[in-house]
Amino acid sequence: MTASPARLRVAPSPTGDPHVGTAYMSLFNLAYARATGGSFVLRIEDTDRARYVATSEQQIYDTLHWLGLPWDEGPDIGGPYAPYRQSERLDTYRPFVEQLVEAGHAYYCWCSTDRLAELRAEQQASKSPVTGYDRLCLGKTRDERAALPGFSETPVVRMLVPDDVELTFTDLIRGEVSAPRPDDQVILKADGFPTYHLAVVVDDHLMGITHVVRGEEWISSTPKHLLLYRWLGWDEPAFAHMPLLRNTDKSKISKRKNPAARLTWFLEQGYLPEALRNFLQLLAYPPVHEGEDVSSFDEFVAAFDWAKVNTTGPIFDLAKLNALNGHYIRALSPEELADRVVEYAVREGQWTQPSDADVALLRAAVPLVQERLVLLGEAVPKLAYLFEADDDLVIDPHALAKAGPDAAPVVRAALDALGGLADWHHEAIQAALREALVDGLGIKPKFAFGPVRLAVTGSNVSPPLFESMELLGRESSLARLTRLQGLL
Repeated sequence: MTASPARLRVAPSPTGDPHVGTAYMSLFNLAYARATGGSFVLRIEDTDRARYVATSEQQIYDTLHWLGLPWDEGPDIGGPYAPYRQSERLDTYRPFVEQLVEAGHAYYCWCSTDRLAELRAEQQASKSPVTGYDRLCLGKTRDERAALPGFSETPVVRMLVPDDVELTFTDLIRGEVSAPRPDDQVILKADGFPTYHLAVVVDDHLMGITHVVRGEEWISSTPKHLLLYRWLGWDEPAFAHMPLLRNTDKSKISKRKNPAARLTWFLEQGYLPEALRNFLQLLAYPPVHEGEDVSSFDEFVAAFDWAKVNTTGPIFDLAKLNALNGHYIRALSPEELADRVVEYAVREGQWTQPSDADVALLRAAVPLVQERLVLLGEAVPKLAYLFEADDDLVIDPHALAKAGPDAAPVVRAALDALGGLADWHHEAIQAALREALVDGLGIKPKFAFGPVRLAVTGSNVSPPLFESMELLGRESSLARLTRLQGLL
C-alpha cells in the first residue's frame, strides 16, 4: 500500500438504471482512497449519446448517496478538475487527437459503416485468423480514399497500433497480466465525440488519477490505454482489475438477466445500505474478522490490501445478502427500524405519509416482527392489521373456512374472558385466554388461540398475538372478536 494519498475515480455512464457494478467499484475505489488519505472522484462518462438517459445521472447520485459512498469531487459538487462530465469536456480531447495524428500514432478513416460491416462478415465467413480493421485508409488522403468504394464524408480517427505493442502489464491484484493484441481502435467518432478509450485516458491524466480500478472485462483494453499514455508522454497510473460479478450460472450479471443488477432494485426491495456495502465487500474480499462476515466500512478501510482481493468471479448470492440484511435489521433499535420502515414504505408507495400516532404505533410494534424481518418491505404487510379500521380488516377466507366447529365457542369464551379484564397488558391477556380456553374449554393452545388470532389479525399466521392485542387496545380487540363471531 502506498504511503502517499491516492486519487481514484468511478466513471459510470448515464445509460439507464445504475448498475450494481457501479456500487461495487465505488466501494473499492473509495476504500483505497480513504486508506491512503486520498480522494475519490465521481466522473460521468456521457459520450455515448445513443444510449444516454436524461434521468440516469441523478439516479447515480441518489443511489450512491443512499449506499453511503460519498465522493470528494464530481459534477454535482465541483472540484479542482471540473467539469466532471465528459460531454462538457469535448474541447479537451481534440488537441490530443491532433497531436497523435501529427506524430503518426493515429490516422483518419473514411470507411462507411456498411463497408465495415461487410469486412467483419467476410472475416467471419472465411474464419480469417486476422480480424479487425484492415487499414484501408492508412496513408491515404481524403481524395485518394474518396475514389474507393465504401467512403463516408465524415471520418473517424483510429489509433495506429504497432505490431510490437507490449501486451503484458502489472496489475495490483493479478500480478503480471497478458492481454490480446488490440485492433486499430477508433478514438474520435464521426460526431466529434471521443470514444471511451481516448476520453478515459485523457480525463484520468488531467484529473491526476493515480489508480485505475475497474472490472476485469477492461483487461483487454489496457494495452491500448498504455499506448496512449506513452504516446502522449504521460505517467501511467497503477491498474487493478476487479473480478466480475456473476449470476449463479456463472454468467456476467446484467440488467437483462437479473433484476439485482439494477442498483435501484435493492432500494425497492428494502435492503439496508450497510448490509449491501458489507455484501459487496465480501464478494471480492475475505472477511475482515476471521470467521465473521459482518464488518463496518471503517474496518474494511483499515484492513485494505490489494493482495487480498479475490481474482475468481464472485457469485451474486442473494441468500447471503438476505442473511446479512436480517442481521443488520436486528441490530437496529426499534426507533431506528421504525424510521427506516417509514422512509421505505413512503418512498415505495406502501404507505401514505403516516401520522404521528401511526409512527408511534409502528415503533411499538416493530419489536414483534424485528427478529423475523429479512427486508424492510416486509414490515408494513406483516403489521398492516394494526393500522386497519376494525370493519375494514380483511379476514382470510381460506382460514375462515378451515376454522372448524370449535371456533364459535372459542370466540364466545374469549369475549367473556376479556370483556371485564382490568389489566390490558399482553401477559394478563394471555393468562385470561389460557384460563378460559385451554383450562375452561379443554382445548390445546394451538387450536384455542387460532380463532382469536384470525379475528384480531385476519390471518392464522401473524406476529405475537397477545402483544398485538395489547397494541390494538381493548376496544378494537373486542370489536374484532365480535365481528368474527358474526361470521361463524
